Amino acid sequence: MHTVIVYESMYGNTREIAEAIAEGVHEAAPSASVECLPLTQADNDVTRSADLLVVGGPTQMHGMSSGLSRLVAVAAENHREGHEEATAEAQAAAEGPGLRSWFHSLPKTEPGTYAAAFDTRGAAPGSGGAAKGIAQRLSRHNYDVVAEPEGFIVEGTDGPLRAGELDRARAWGAALV
Repeated sequence: MHTVIVYESMYGNTREIAEAIAEGVHEAAPSASVECLPLTQADNDVTRSADLLVVGGPTQMHGMSSGLSRLVAVAAENHREGHEEATAEAQAAAEGPGLRSWFHSLPKTEPGTYAAAFDTRGAAPGSGGAAKGIAQRLSRHNYDVVAEPEGFIVEGTDGPLRAGELDRARAWGAALV
């Protein structure tokens, strides 16, 4: 089994969750091949090779990030008190393609290719979530979504992750296989 985990991350929280999911998949299926990649490295050859494609991203403006929401996030980070400029990870994410545009180039797959979706989101009840939109796009590309979209909680605007979320992500990853 070959699992590919693709993520978009601005502040490192989504990357940490993706890495924990990869650990969970590996723990549950030690012989499985697991790749965990930022979406800028997840080309069509990589996604086509997956038996299980797991895709995640941050929640911005109540849903999946967009070019505008990524630029707004970096601008806000640049103007926060005590910050010289946005982190390199946030800057690179803002300048590169986001999940929305990545999905435009994702080829449709044959039935029987599995997928799952996750996001990182704020703790407030009305903060929304990106995972449902990610799962819908995976379904439109003929992936069989094997789990309910999952959200992992970030404290504050840019983190840290809520205590216990990495353990929850590992368990979710293990349950996928």
